[in-house]
Amino acid sequence: MIYPTGKAVWAAAAGAIPAFLIALALPHVWYVGLLWICVLLAFLAVDAAAGRGRASLSASLSAPPQVGVGGRFTVHVAASLGQRAHMVQARVGHDQRVEPVTRTGGTLPANGGTLDLEFTALRRGTASFDRLWLRWPGPFGLIWNQVVLPMERNVAVLPDVSSARDEAITLLQRSALADGHAQRRAGQGREFEALKDYQPGMGRRMIDWKRSARHGKLVAREFRVEENNNIVLAIDSGRLMCEPVDGVPKVDRAVTAALLSAFIALKGGDLVSLFSFDARPRVSSGAVRGSPSFMMIQKRAAEIDYSSEETNFTLALTTLAAKLDRRSLVIVFTDFVDPISAELMLRTVGRLTERHLVLFMLMKDVELESLADMQPTKPEDVARAVTAGGLLRERQVVIGRLRLLGAHVIEADHQRLGPALVERYIQLKEENLL
Repeated sequence: MIYPTGKAVWAAAAGAIPAFLIALALPHVWYVGLLWICVLLAFLAVDAAAGRGRASLSASLSAPPQVGVGGRFTVHVAASLGQRAHMVQARVGHDQRVEPVTRTGGTLPANGGTLDLEFTALRRGTASFDRLWLRWPGPFGLIWNQVVLPMERNVAVLPDVSSARDEAITLLQRSALADGHAQRRAGQGREFEALKDYQPGMGRRMIDWKRSARHGKLVAREFRVEENNNIVLAIDSGRLMCEPVDGVPKVDRAVTAALLSAFIALKGGDLVSLFSFDARPRVSSGAVRGSPSFMMIQKRAAEIDYSSEETNFTLALTTLAAKLDRRSLVIVFTDFVDPISAELMLRTVGRLTERHLVLFMLMKDVELESLADMQPTKPEDVARAVTAGGLLRERQVVIGRLRLLGAHVIEADHQRLGPALVERYIQLKEENLL
């Protein structure tokens, strides 16, 4: 695109006024104004032809691969017109997950440096920088040469897990799972660890009678909590999960809790996979093992987007069940409002619990509880309290049906969702239910 600069507009105005006055004073030389316009157009054409240089244009945009929510990062823009020393101005296009700290563009240094632009990450997800506008003036400064270059630079905006890591380490120390190794407890677990001399106070079922007869003394079997369990973190990103709780969408709180439990499970030697769904399955990471794999789980969690579609539990859980080739702990982060909307989910869960251990993570509906407990002052408050109480009772009906189907259910406060999940995961592992 080529368009005139402010200098060209001022030049046209400066020549048009005298030409107009001359045409009024001397009508027989009216062509003076036309002559001035032709001269200006000729200069514009020469400036455009001499200063285009688009064939030698090279530009690049670089950004960090990932950043935490609320964190600042720098985008570097570089552009060059070959051997021509031109002033180049640049501006980047971005989505709503990030916002500029001061500006989205500026002038590149004349010595061939880069333009550094600071941005702040606002929401979790994959932020994209999709366009780069560049413009530079012609030799006479009368026209701008402008191009729009498509860019594909993505920045994964991840949940801030710094506090979650500290909390995870505290929970690990509390449960005596030091450094992620399985806790060895005599008589607990199913994985054989070693033989040891029988000590008073040990249960009789721990005695290995055959080996005791061979050694001539009582020998007990020592077990440890089994490792290498398969943990699936299934996150519902449908319409209900995108509603905010205390200013933060439920799906964001679910992702943070899932990452906390993934960190614990990977440290404990288990396999972890991430799965998200709304009207259809979205993200499926596959099972990974080991603490270094936590970064990959983080990146895949950034791909879980906000959705306005209704959740299709039948399609999602059926697809997930088809991918599982061994008994797994399936942790489902979801929400529902009444038995009617949860009916299809209940049917699918009944088939899923036949082979797998299913755990539902629910957030307490703070808004409904506050409406139900609020002291009424007007007739409208009574109606709201009755409606809220009815919805809470229907919610408990669904939770009760889930438990009858064999699923475990945790209904926790949104600020305690992660720790509550980790505590239940450690309890299930110690009780050999995985």
